[in-house]
Amino acid sequence: MTEQELVLFYQDLHRHPELGLEEFRTTERVKQELRRHGVAMLDTGLATGVIAEIRGEKPGRTIGLRCDMDALPITEETGLPYASCEKGKMHACGHDFHTACMLGAALMLKERQDSLAGAVRVVFQPAEETVDGAAQMMATGLLSDVEEFYGIHSYPYFEAGTLGIKEGPVMAASDRFAVTIRGRGAHAAQPNKGVDPIPALAALVQSVQTVVSRNVDPFDNAVVTVAHVEAGNTYNVIPTEAYLEGTARTLNPDTRELVRRRLERICESVAAAYDCGIDFEYERGPDAVINDAALCEAARETARETGLKTEIQENTMGAEDFSEFLKACPGVFIRVGTGGGYPGHHPRYTCDPAALWPAARFFASLARKRAAIIK
Repeated sequence: MTEQELVLFYQDLHRHPELGLEEFRTTERVKQELRRHGVAMLDTGLATGVIAEIRGEKPGRTIGLRCDMDALPITEETGLPYASCEKGKMHACGHDFHTACMLGAALMLKERQDSLAGAVRVVFQPAEETVDGAAQMMATGLLSDVEEFYGIHSYPYFEAGTLGIKEGPVMAASDRFAVTIRGRGAHAAQPNKGVDPIPALAALVQSVQTVVSRNVDPFDNAVVTVAHVEAGNTYNVIPTEAYLEGTARTLNPDTRELVRRRLERICESVAAAYDCGIDFEYERGPDAVINDAALCEAARETARETGLKTEIQENTMGAEDFSEFLKACPGVFIRVGTGGGYPGHHPRYTCDPAALWPAARFFASLARKRAAIIK
């Protein structure tokens, strides 16, 4: 595959975005190109997603490269000639770029398979945005012997030719909390006849902000956001229930548990103060993504060898289920500069196609070098 062909493949994916676990066309397009170039694929048993394998003739280790394929329910406003043809759907986070890049890396590895040591598994993952695709891929058992994982994410604030690499936590653990406050309904003219859950809801929205400001170490990182509140349906009726939900983001596992405990305790205390009942739910999402220091240095060395610049990757309290792969082995989540300037999940988000070929060459070189290391 030539550089121009890879760009055309990327543009084709951009035209036809698919949401999580609906990536049927994307999966088939990836499989078509892999078959056309003789790249082996493992049977995942899943409706979407692909695991390709390039196995060398020489002994070595098994290295994993991972990309994601799903799009977002966003209406595109880029004005690109290859803009989305699917109403209300858009690749607004660069997953089309990720898929094309890792396809390019797989085909580059295939071209030099005769001299490859060990094996490289290239994971085309579905459903990252819905945060369950990585777990599904790991549950296949086909990745249990991978010894290092390398992931990709486009980054609009670096230009093409620049990679963001940083040791330690780079993406946050993301959890969801939901609270139902149970009062007793009444006429709005007679609040004393009921138990109003709305003042309790208002107090709770204010109180949960103290978790970060008064319980978390100022040198640590945490975010608690209430993003959805709901109560009542008319102006003159005190409702029976009020509801809120939000997210807690942390980088440190101990802080994660601290935040959960404090949220639960605050909810119980506010409910008692306002004479309400309360139901508290807390759902753990993906863990924090923590990059391995030694592997970061190996990635920087490969970047220098392939003519790419590196910068310190910024932390973000956004979440990524690449952490699911890092439960099994060490790895690095790498930002690839794609320009554009608009943040992910924005309707004008774009990726510079000029970044594709250099990034594919980098990941192929990195996987090749790491697979050849025999400890």
